[in-house]
Amino acid sequence: MVAALEAGAPMGYTEAFGLRSLRERIARHYAERHGAAVPAERIAVTVGASGAFPLAFLAAFDAGDRVAMAAPYYPPYVNILTALGMVPQILPCDASTRWQPTSPMLEALDPRPAGLILASPCNPAGTMLPAAEFIAIARWCETHGVRLISDEIYHGLTYGTVEERTAAAHSTSAVVVNSFSKYFSMTGWRIGWLVLPEDLVRPVECLAQNMFINAPHVAQVAAEAAFACRPELEANIARYRRNRDVLLAGLPAAGLDRLSPADGAFYLWADVGHLTNDSPAFCRRLLAEAGIAATRASTSMPPGAAASSACPIAARRRTWPRCRGGWPVSSGADARPPAPAALRAQWAMRTGKVICRTKVRVTPPRTISRSREWP
Repeated sequence: MVAALEAGAPMGYTEAFGLRSLRERIARHYAERHGAAVPAERIAVTVGASGAFPLAFLAAFDAGDRVAMAAPYYPPYVNILTALGMVPQILPCDASTRWQPTSPMLEALDPRPAGLILASPCNPAGTMLPAAEFIAIARWCETHGVRLISDEIYHGLTYGTVEERTAAAHSTSAVVVNSFSKYFSMTGWRIGWLVLPEDLVRPVECLAQNMFINAPHVAQVAAEAAFACRPELEANIARYRRNRDVLLAGLPAAGLDRLSPADGAFYLWADVGHLTNDSPAFCRRLLAEAGIAATRASTSMPPGAAASSACPIAARRRTWPRCRGGWPVSSGADARPPAPAALRAQWAMRTGKVICRTKVRVTPPRTISRSREWP
């Protein structure tokens, strides 16, 4: 990346869809990884995946259109759709469906939605759709005129339990969203991309020209160079896998044994409903007594859910004995009737810090940057 940035090429505005060389390199990535022929003309470089979603939604849907998604889901899906005047349609899922939608579930929808957001691997559950089901859903959407938005941001961050598939190889009408933030480790560079069907290329281009002009030129140069960093990136995956293995062994030993399949991404989804019906109190005690930073989950998760980041391996191993002594069990005056709850563990931290979703940091596990939320 440094060599690319020091090459001396002038920086400035690019085409709305990004540098031609970067789009061609992304197209080659699909051929190499998925055997899919994706013309560079159908690739739009975007201001991160967060900038890609509004472009895709505005081009594909009209105000009032219903767009389905599995719950739990990534909260910005709902927030962006709602801000644009579209209607999120939530499909409740559970462990029996791997927290993913199914073909029968879609077939039962009446009337059918205008679109479906599919994430495999998904945030926050970390599960993936088996290849046959992924292909079946992609084909169902195309057959029934339902626009598939395939969130593939966590592609590459998979652990071999489920085969990775891209909608670009199985649908001519699907929109694929991806980013350089996850597998390519370029968080904060604000660089992502869309793979578009032919009918949305020009609408998205017009929207991009008016809303964003172009993704940052410097980030585009760095993104193209990132494709040459495979050894480093694969070493990251190996580290994530080791961390994942520690969690899969350590959490059940600590009493959290109701785990979803950790197929990909950084997430582990664990039912803690047997420990609490008051997530905020549970999280506060978890931090104070076990040194684990957690926070009440977003509205995408079941009632009483919690989200947690995981510390580096050595710190996690120091934490398990404290957890085995007994997790805090809530029973307050405001306690609700028992409800499903969940703990999401993120093991992809690249530093020696635990980063909580509320930005509370723990370094090491017992040294706490306090805020009024925490004891």
